[in-house]
Amino acid sequence: MQRRAIGWFGGLIVLTQLCAAPAYTPLQAQQKPVPAPWMETSLSPDRRADLVLAQMTEAEKLQLVHGTGWGVLKPGTPVPPEDNGGAGFVPGIKRLGIPDVNLADSAVGVRMAALRGRYSTLLPSTLGAASSWDADSAYLYGSVIGRELRAQGYNMSIGGGVNLMREPRNGRSFEYAGEDPLLAGTMTGNLMKGLQAQKIMGDIKHYAINDQETGRNVLNVMLDRKSMRESDLLAFQIAIGISQPAAVMCSYNKVDGDYACENDYLLNQVLKKDFGFKGWVLSDWDGTHSTVKAALNGLDQEQPGSDYFGDALQKAIAARDLPPSRLDDMVHRILRSMFAAGIVDDLPHGSVVDPFQGREDARRIEEESIVLLRNASEVLPLPRSLKSIALIGSHADLGVLSGGGSAQVDPPAGNVADPRRGNGEWGKPVYFPSSPLKEIRSRAPQASVTYTSEDDIQAAAAAAKNADVAIVFVNQYMSEGRDAPTLSLPDRQDALVSAVAAANPNTIVVLETGGPVSMPWHNKVKGILEVWYPGIGGAEAMAGILFGEVNPSGKLPVTFAAREADLPHPRVPGFDPANTTPGTADGASDINTPFDVHYSEGVRFGYKWFDSERKEPLYPFGFGLSYTTFAYSRLKVDADRAAVSFTVTNTGHRPGAEIAEVYVELPNSAGENFKRLAGWRRIPLSAGESRNVTVVLDPLTMSVFDTKTNSFILPRGRFQVLVGSSSRETPLVGTMIK
Repeated sequence: MQRRAIGWFGGLIVLTQLCAAPAYTPLQAQQKPVPAPWMETSLSPDRRADLVLAQMTEAEKLQLVHGTGWGVLKPGTPVPPEDNGGAGFVPGIKRLGIPDVNLADSAVGVRMAALRGRYSTLLPSTLGAASSWDADSAYLYGSVIGRELRAQGYNMSIGGGVNLMREPRNGRSFEYAGEDPLLAGTMTGNLMKGLQAQKIMGDIKHYAINDQETGRNVLNVMLDRKSMRESDLLAFQIAIGISQPAAVMCSYNKVDGDYACENDYLLNQVLKKDFGFKGWVLSDWDGTHSTVKAALNGLDQEQPGSDYFGDALQKAIAARDLPPSRLDDMVHRILRSMFAAGIVDDLPHGSVVDPFQGREDARRIEEESIVLLRNASEVLPLPRSLKSIALIGSHADLGVLSGGGSAQVDPPAGNVADPRRGNGEWGKPVYFPSSPLKEIRSRAPQASVTYTSEDDIQAAAAAAKNADVAIVFVNQYMSEGRDAPTLSLPDRQDALVSAVAAANPNTIVVLETGGPVSMPWHNKVKGILEVWYPGIGGAEAMAGILFGEVNPSGKLPVTFAAREADLPHPRVPGFDPANTTPGTADGASDINTPFDVHYSEGVRFGYKWFDSERKEPLYPFGFGLSYTTFAYSRLKVDADRAAVSFTVTNTGHRPGAEIAEVYVELPNSAGENFKRLAGWRRIPLSAGESRNVTVVLDPLTMSVFDTKTNSFILPRGRFQVLVGSSSRETPLVGTMIK
């Protein structure tokens, strides 16, 4: 099929012309300063909320606890004039100076910007960003989204995914931050902190244990409370503690028999009481299932419509089935979050997104996100003196793959891999104009660089045979609404890699994936780069690493299993390929019959599962290579401070950054047979440089949750402390007695 390539800059010119139109104005026009005591900025957000609440009618209170409907998300549904065309809209109280809330999907960039002729930066996947193990990079990530939301007239993001990767085939894993609660919570918390610093309300989702798409609306998670608190809920606790988000979005699934959006244990007891969360709980879209039960059990706002929290809620209050004080609490939480975020005092005024700064930030984030998994015979970095390079597969001549669903950002000038162009369809792969072919050619000007499609494996092998180096781009498209049936690459790509590797001994594989994949060919190729979904600056970032302009420093935030049989659940729970249709709106399977998912592994998933079961992963959690080498020495353990110090030395000839990881094994009294990540430090080092670093261990990762006292308790006894470059490479070992 003939394809027409439009450069990233050319597509941008079209959008820039559209952006030159007057900025979106409803948020500007809707409100004038209201002379009222709650507009005094020296007062606390809670006090300001109380003052407003005292002036509100019941109708005004009810107006804030639900949305106005599906809006632009469903053709034919009403769209209020002030609606900015995002995922949701809540009208404000203009007479009191309370602005509308315009919500936007924005997991990896602002979604649906093209609807109003706008441009949004596609960032690398958040799973990729978690590979940087860099809190500053996560903060930058959130800042990009926050400033582009403001520029487009939004004042609330509904990104912030922190669900752990219990299920490595989960279709939404690319929106999350890996399998470990400390890493995921830290990265997502700092992302949300950066976003809210732009005076945008943020939310953290999907609360809780929403770890697969298959049957997501009907499944019931069965997991003991101790394991919840030490794994999935711990990630939320850490992220919320760092960022203090405006909202938390409850998930579709049930937990221990109750829907997450009407689950007293999750919402009232843990989130609001134990975590001390002051913001509000909003439902996932159509995730509300009742009125009185949901309100009493902690849900504060129904989205996107008003089936349960509109007239039905008013009638419940009138009938005294729900105390008016509960409605006041719901509204107070929303109002105080609006004041805390600054959206009342400093409304978004609309401006033009800076696509060049966004692309530069995306490139910087991706450079830290790429993980070098294999570098046999030091095939990388590539010399610029190469005479011929064969690029193969995954539209590497045109662009880079993005993840789908409600995280799908609109590409400038449309999907470069689709000759029809225009906005992408739900569940169909969308490629962004960031051409690996172009970037590689620019770095090897003397080489003949050719591209061959993956469609003809024999032709690909023939092209590879005559080249100095063959670079095979393979992909795994993932999206909300579907899980991958297996860990294998789809569409005969494993056969493609094997054929190319047989034809050319210098074969390098570039993985554009939404999560971990199996690699039956990994010992047959010289190099493997995991680039995840690399974002609009992805081609430049990966070419920079391929040619050594940038030294790779990413480490895996997830375990790569060699085969499904090694996982706690060899098959995705509820998924039956014999009688289901992948890719439906209800999950990876068209399932309407409720079913239970028993997470009997408890906290033992990811690297903890492989440790405790003594299984060998394909690539372990925390693993990543560099073009230089590092040595560890001089471990000292300070039991009083719960801190460790050690020296890291760059023993190679290139500058590079090492991510030094610290794990603990709890005393025997804890009854565990695995290690836990307890801290880390990202350390940039010049060639030959040594640096002594100190890492203070996170007390929550060293504690066990006691259900009798409803608290984390530090077990007494001997802790083993392990320090090194991955969960499986820990050359420094010490003890800490508490």
